[in-house]
Amino acid sequence: MLKEKYDELLKLGESLNVQDGYVEERDGKLRVGGTTPYQLDKDLMWDKIKSYDNWETELEADIKVANTDIYGVYTVASGDTLWKISQNHFGKGNRYNEIFEANRDVLKNPDVIRVGQQLKLPLKDVVA
Repeated sequence: MLKEKYDELLKLGESLNVQDGYVEERDGKLRVGGTTPYQLDKDLMWDKIKSYDNWETELEADIKVANTDIYGVYTVASGDTLWKISQNHFGKGNRYNEIFEANRDVLKNPDVIRVGQQLKLPLKDVVA
């Protein structure tokens, strides 16, 4: 029953390529876990979990992170700018230059990004 309620969460886990994942319904709770590639993916999983009513009493999640050297990888969408990406992921646009510096291997100008490019996002706890 709970697996059906949390089906979108389980599909999100699949789309984020969660490794060593498990899903078990026991004692009236759904227990899920696994390892996401990056903290960004773990945050996306928790955002989804928190969108469900009564998740606190119905769900136990043990989500680990495989790579901790960067926050995650973001695929550029139409209309994106480094400022907008920084604003959306870090809460302030002025970290755009950190994104640029982390991607010097694929970016030559912070004002020129292309749809479909995959950009590394620096760790969130770095203060600009």
